[in-house]
Amino acid sequence: MAAYYWVDTSVYGGVPSTALKGGTDVDGDEIYVGRAFHEGDLIPAKVIPAKNVAYVAYGGQEVAKDCFQVLCEQRFKWVFTRGGEIPPGAVQGGHTSDGEPLYIGRVYYSESFTVGKVHPSHGCLYIPFNCEEKSFHEFETLVLES
Repeated sequence: MAAYYWVDTSVYGGVPSTALKGGTDVDGDEIYVGRAFHEGDLIPAKVIPAKNVAYVAYGGQEVAKDCFQVLCEQRFKWVFTRGGEIPPGAVQGGHTSDGEPLYIGRVYYSESFTVGKVHPSHGCLYIPFNCEEKSFHEFETLVLES
């Protein structure tokens, strides 16, 4: 059996009990690790069931998505990362339309632990936050525990 798997859901479908929590929003709502398609990319997403929404960071914007996948199982850890380095065992959360892998990251910003996409060729983590796409050069990357 795989160490983790993705479950298709929507804003109306809720998240499974095995969904991976990635952080908390500024108001305390749980954020789960997800991913969604946008403009040909499969992008790591922050999923907030209490608000019936998932968000991806794309083109300087925070983009709301109705349909998405959530990451399930619990054998993960978060590893401090800088720039474009990708730690061993990093979980690929998606890819760009031209095939570049995107990984799952998170950062503490403005009283929120927020999930986003690690874009190796850009050397940073992008998070969707307050209608914008924010970039960070120091963050945590999700890795599979061995």
